[in-house]
Amino acid sequence: MSNKVKIGISVGDVNGIGLEVILKALSHTSIFDYCTPIVYGHTKVASYHRKALGLSDFSFNVVTNAGLANPKKANMINCWEEDVKIDLGVSNEIGGKYALLSLEKATEDLINGEIDALVTAPINKFNIQSETFKFPGHTEYLQERSKSSDVLMFLISEELRIGVVTGHIPVKEISGSITKEKIVQKLKMINDSLKKDFWIEKPKIAVLGLNPHAGDNGLLGKEEEDIITPAIHEAFDKGVICFGPYPADGFFGNGTFKQFDAVLAMYHDQGLIPFKTIAFSTGVNYTAGLKFVRTSPDHGTGYDIAGKNLADPTSFIEAIFAATHIVKNRREQESLLSNQLKTGGKIVETALDIKDDAN
Repeated sequence: MSNKVKIGISVGDVNGIGLEVILKALSHTSIFDYCTPIVYGHTKVASYHRKALGLSDFSFNVVTNAGLANPKKANMINCWEEDVKIDLGVSNEIGGKYALLSLEKATEDLINGEIDALVTAPINKFNIQSETFKFPGHTEYLQERSKSSDVLMFLISEELRIGVVTGHIPVKEISGSITKEKIVQKLKMINDSLKKDFWIEKPKIAVLGLNPHAGDNGLLGKEEEDIITPAIHEAFDKGVICFGPYPADGFFGNGTFKQFDAVLAMYHDQGLIPFKTIAFSTGVNYTAGLKFVRTSPDHGTGYDIAGKNLADPTSFIEAIFAATHIVKNRREQESLLSNQLKTGGKIVETALDIKDDAN
């Protein structure tokens, strides 16, 4: 049995660029040296996209369950039986329906341990809404399905890692949603993830302010003085090496972010605008805090370029590699801890034997 990491892949909106970047990514056969990809969708839909891209030499190994996946092939689990009408570049109910069917089956296998990690292709957050999906995005859906108490949207790349305190909420609700307790919790989650998932022994984290110029000593808002700074002090006292609050514009403008292992932004666009500016084609969205590993590319459905063979698969490839890397890091850490416990047990047994001999 292969010990390679099994990466489940949900196809996202079938009218978008999800299957295009999946097919392009899996056309790089070197990817099979690192992981076993298993796509949750249907071969007929994939074939439609394959023909649109002119990938005549590509084919899937169809399996009925993840346990039968070929470690040297791109595998496909068919998640529905009926024919699907594809309208490339169009947002409609069909795009949402089959994105959800793919996501539900992949998530079920992830929770049951049939796959080791999940990489999600982009969904349309509007057309996927249904009786079983009433969430603002993948992150909240997976939090609910996994019964995780809290999660963190954590954008990662070689140049920058950045998490956000508040995720998919209206701008008018941001200030009222930021609390000292929430900031401390997010800092702890970043710190734990950097240690466990990225093997950074003593991570250093920067915290951004909420207001322009980080409040300018209270002239432009009190959140920095009343909430953010006390949260930084509390987190620091709990062992998280963190500093701030920094004004967001200067922090990224003068390159201060390069001095830190990660950054905590107060809200979605404050974090994602600089991240996508710096690492749009290589950035990955990682959901920290889940009981399993989930990543996604740092782009959307791309309706405007769907079917035109223009989608760059780099971010999707990076999402696959990031998920694989994190799973391997966790496995190695668990192995080290297990060995330490075994060694500790032998030391205790030896000490008891010596004591018995002395008596």
